Amino acid sequence: MKLKKQVTVCGGAIFCVAVFSLYLMLDRVQHDPARRQNGGGNFPRSQISVLQNRIEQLEQLLEENHQIISHIKDSVLELTDTGAVSPSGQLPFRSANGSWVLPFDGRPTFLSVKPQDCQFAQGRRGQTDLQMLDVYSLLKFDNVDGGVWKQGFEITYEPGEWDSEPLQVFVVPHSHNDPGWIKTFDKYYTDQTQHIFNNMLVKLTEDPRRKFIWSEISYFAKWWESADMHKQEAMRKLILGGQLEMVTGGWVMSDEANVHYFAMIDQLIEGHQWLEKNVGVTPRSGWAVDPFGHSATMPYLLKRANLTSMLIQRVHYSIKKHFASTRSLEFMWRQAWDQKSSTDIFCHMMPFYSYDVPHTCGPDPKICCQFDFKRLPGGRVNCPWKVPPRAVVEANVAERAHLLLDQYRKKSKLFRSKVVLVPLGDDFRYDKALEWDQQYLNYQRLFDYMNSHPEMHVQAQFGTLTEYFTAVYKANNVPQGARPPDYPVLSGDFFAYADREDHYWSGYYTSRPFYKSMDRVLESHLRGAEILFSLAVAHARHTGMEGRYPTSDYTLLTDARRTVALFQHHDAITGTAKENVVIDYGNRLLHSLQGLKRVIINAAHFLVMKNKDVYRFYQTEPFLETDDRRATQDSLPQRTLIELDQSGPRYLVLFNPVEQDRLCVVTVLVNSARVRVLTEDGQTLPVQLSAQWSSASQMSAEVFQVWLLQSIRRKDDPQELKVQIQFVTYGTRSSKDKSGAYLFLPDGKAKPYSQKEPPVVRVVEGPLFSEVVAFYQHFQQTIRIHNVPGVDGLSLDVTTMVDIREQSNKELAMRLVTDIQNDDTFYTDLNGFQMQPRRRFLKLPLQANFYPIASQAYIQDSQHRLTLHSAQALGATSLESGQLEVILDRRLMQDDNRGLGQGLKDNKKTANRFRLLLESRSTGNKVSHGPTSFPSLLSHLTSAILNHEVIALPVLPKKRGIPPLHTFAPFTGALPCDFHVINLRSIQHQQDTHSPSPYTALILHRKGLDCGLETPNPGFNCTTTEGQLGLSSLFRNLDLQLLQPVSLSLMYSSPPMANDSSVSLEPMEISAFRLKLR
Repeated sequence: MKLKKQVTVCGGAIFCVAVFSLYLMLDRVQHDPARRQNGGGNFPRSQISVLQNRIEQLEQLLEENHQIISHIKDSVLELTDTGAVSPSGQLPFRSANGSWVLPFDGRPTFLSVKPQDCQFAQGRRGQTDLQMLDVYSLLKFDNVDGGVWKQGFEITYEPGEWDSEPLQVFVVPHSHNDPGWIKTFDKYYTDQTQHIFNNMLVKLTEDPRRKFIWSEISYFAKWWESADMHKQEAMRKLILGGQLEMVTGGWVMSDEANVHYFAMIDQLIEGHQWLEKNVGVTPRSGWAVDPFGHSATMPYLLKRANLTSMLIQRVHYSIKKHFASTRSLEFMWRQAWDQKSSTDIFCHMMPFYSYDVPHTCGPDPKICCQFDFKRLPGGRVNCPWKVPPRAVVEANVAERAHLLLDQYRKKSKLFRSKVVLVPLGDDFRYDKALEWDQQYLNYQRLFDYMNSHPEMHVQAQFGTLTEYFTAVYKANNVPQGARPPDYPVLSGDFFAYADREDHYWSGYYTSRPFYKSMDRVLESHLRGAEILFSLAVAHARHTGMEGRYPTSDYTLLTDARRTVALFQHHDAITGTAKENVVIDYGNRLLHSLQGLKRVIINAAHFLVMKNKDVYRFYQTEPFLETDDRRATQDSLPQRTLIELDQSGPRYLVLFNPVEQDRLCVVTVLVNSARVRVLTEDGQTLPVQLSAQWSSASQMSAEVFQVWLLQSIRRKDDPQELKVQIQFVTYGTRSSKDKSGAYLFLPDGKAKPYSQKEPPVVRVVEGPLFSEVVAFYQHFQQTIRIHNVPGVDGLSLDVTTMVDIREQSNKELAMRLVTDIQNDDTFYTDLNGFQMQPRRRFLKLPLQANFYPIASQAYIQDSQHRLTLHSAQALGATSLESGQLEVILDRRLMQDDNRGLGQGLKDNKKTANRFRLLLESRSTGNKVSHGPTSFPSLLSHLTSAILNHEVIALPVLPKKRGIPPLHTFAPFTGALPCDFHVINLRSIQHQQDTHSPSPYTALILHRKGLDCGLETPNPGFNCTTTEGQLGLSSLFRNLDLQLLQPVSLSLMYSSPPMANDSSVSLEPMEISAFRLKLR
């Protein structure tokens, strides 16, 4: 049999953001002793050795900060005190007490967090009138029959209420177009959406009083690209003339539960940049009628993009009723952590059940349905309340107008101004010319009648969303976007959503986890590719080699941006589309992932070339291989095998996408058990060789894994805390409504997962990592600990491979059971951006206590915090004190009556990846019980390494040999460790869409920190700077020629700053800058 080995190389400290360490040289170990001693061989040497760099960094830091000297002294004492001597002089080796001894790289590391940077988490918050946690405590969540407005109450008014100030009515026609749901994006476009645009051009032009709003730029861009110049010009005229308004202006109407804030921002930029380039318009108002619950992150991002107002719809019916009864449906939405009011944005919550016509004119759907003129007798849609609409004619206009005005007046009684918003539309409406005529002509007759009868005290018209908001501000005598007097301020979010009874939409937080995970892999690749492409192009310009670099890769970036953006749609990442639509999304995700790997490889090739003059790009001959491959859109990635032979060493380029130095374990596959790994300057790295298992108990004889490493942590001695991992399953109800893609309707509490046979358990122990793998029938769980100093070694790496394709109506959950006394409080993140405190309410059904997590959830008491970091969006809860659980996958055999018409039966084998972090609270640091909570610095870093894995790219063997390569580090120094580079995004060229402009958008986030948890050595030098960052000298070997603050989606620019200015960010702030680097 062929001897096939598998090696796991764990390793290399990888320095700086987007850094290529050409760190590793893999070589077959020969029996030639002379060759063995020759450490460096023909390995490309760096200009300045790593050691020299470190000494220079230390000298500089010593001068700056006396505090650091003590840290270094401590580290030096530790170094001299290890006392272990290897019998053979080789590392790693086992000491007498059985523990592994690994090389310490001689680099003392320190942590210096300024006290001012800790005050934010403890600071006083601005008072808000409505805190959503308090609202939850207050409400009974009873479902009392409210009469015609079933989930509300009877509304009454006095006839003379509008005598002094007439009612202003804005009827806003709209069409909600899902970019994929029952049909694929392309099929919807062909069948329906293109006709909406074509009819819009004709019908809006017929009468300047007609208005319309549109939100999904993905569809608008597709129509625009196929339209001729005349159609484009006519459409531009409608937009600039105010008849057609672009609302929100994102690529899609994004989901708000499962999405990560990187992608929320990116899809907004993609839509806004497209609008700016093609139409020259800037959205002013947000429109989100269909996401299944609303996150507090969205108002913050819209505010940062300079929108002034926003609208939401899918909110729990009990909350809508409460807000309606207190006239709080319009409020200033403020971030819970905002100490002033800088994050406030005006928000309108629609009061009734749905955004369709029966539920938008007023409280009585039976009456409102009569004013949906698409449902006129003879059409395909009718009114379920059995009273059809009637065309408006001279004989009935008075009666019809009074009937409708009564609804408008009742609706306006729920708000604080005498301005009322009446949306007029539904899914894929206005695709036929007939409907345009039916709606616009009949409504215009009603408006004409109302407006010509002063005794009705009403002014009714078609309007856009922004025209409605402008009228509200004007009625209150405040500027656009300002808080009207006495309007409430709200903080918090609107999860979980229930539309009726106990039908909580908490199932989709986990539905189709395979694609939720793939989405995050694609996002990490997109961010990495954006950063590297921007740096490579800037360096190519700097060296006058722009013509030789493949700037055409920009089209691959654009394609991937639009794929990621499309997948943020509220029926895509949510897992709530039909099976064939899911496959279409999956193919798009895979295609873009492959394109991004090409962008990364091409940028890496250029950046690690020591002598750029010898750089040549050949499309057909890549310099590097990808780190892994996926055979199909629904298969798991397979690592690339590095084949070692007698002909010489193989080279490996490592890319660290995180902005901080990183000591971590890196795994690669090789075909020989005899392997050694050298750094760029010839230092030998310790490796751990382990078997590649072909099944639970069978080793592969032909492939091996290698693990590489750079240094070691001595274990401190924390007190023991019980943490058990249990697996449980939920069933669904036996009668009436059952769980489906959207809804979670369990048949009671979870039952322990059980199987007849005991699991196969495999234990692997080694110097760099040890792991336990347990094999069950429907999943296998790997728990691994890394024996490295710093972040990588401070948490448990947990991977659960789930395959429930044999199950029926089952949901599998992983539950952590601990001694932590968190009572009924737990914390879940919103979009990876902020933490939201939650309370478990016994007055609510079990499924109402589940919340979305995009990146983490934690429980805590006065002594400990346990955080479950997640690499994919899932649903999580804490149902009892000390517990934290997350739903891993759900297989459901039926539809849940929300329009999909299918169950969830297309499950895949899915890898759910987590990090489990246990932290101790410093003595004297109390747990705050307010509306805010923040992760620790260590927790932020753990999340970063989990979500942005090191990418290992093998250099392909070349007949002519490998040219000299060197490590590329883009930054001159370390970034403050509470700063995160969200993106470094090349901005599109105004004329040539296939190439980048000379400008780049730098988007930064300063994280909020809880400093009350003990911070162990992070493994790299970590300092904070009170939010200050100098950009002029940040980029190594590049000149900063422009530094201009811009709004989040790059549409609004402030005056440029002096190139040597520092930028300053408040904690939690996200800011964007336009840079010109060359």
